[in-house]
Amino acid sequence: MEHLIAKAKSIKLLILDVDGVLTDGRIYLNDSGIQQLAFHIQDGLGIKLLQKTGVQVAIITGRQSQVVALRAEILGIKYVYQGNVDKRKAYQDLRALLGLADTEIAYVGDDLPDLPLLQQVGLPIAVANAREIIKTQAAWQTKGHGGQGAVREVCEFIMQAQGTWEKMTNEFYAK
Repeated sequence: MEHLIAKAKSIKLLILDVDGVLTDGRIYLNDSGIQQLAFHIQDGLGIKLLQKTGVQVAIITGRQSQVVALRAEILGIKYVYQGNVDKRKAYQDLRALLGLADTEIAYVGDDLPDLPLLQQVGLPIAVANAREIIKTQAAWQTKGHGGQGAVREVCEFIMQAQGTWEKMTNEFYAK
């Protein structure tokens, strides 16, 4: 566990997949063909708290969706790369833009399109319901499933490792 904490201490950017990570992987379609996704509110608060500590958050997804853009906007996620089935180019662009080393980046994934990034980042993370091949490439696996608080778990882990968790939670105690 000390090895994971050491990796988490150096994280400056958390990159998230959408389907199966920020959502439970299900897509709802109505009779008009309109897609709907469900996001977990606790994941959102975790992202906002992590951002307040100075760790940036980004999304790289194979999906192209206005819903994803809207959720990212609500959460203040500045870097959103959609329609990237092969996520490597978006990753390289983002890494260069922010001037970060691989060791300063964490990535959370659940399925095959996430494999190349999991193999490259400093802290590769799989959600509990990830495919087995993804779990074998992850340094850490959440207890929670994608779309059900797994991202919150990741955010808390990074904040705890970096010593910022207590400061973030103190804001919620009555003075």
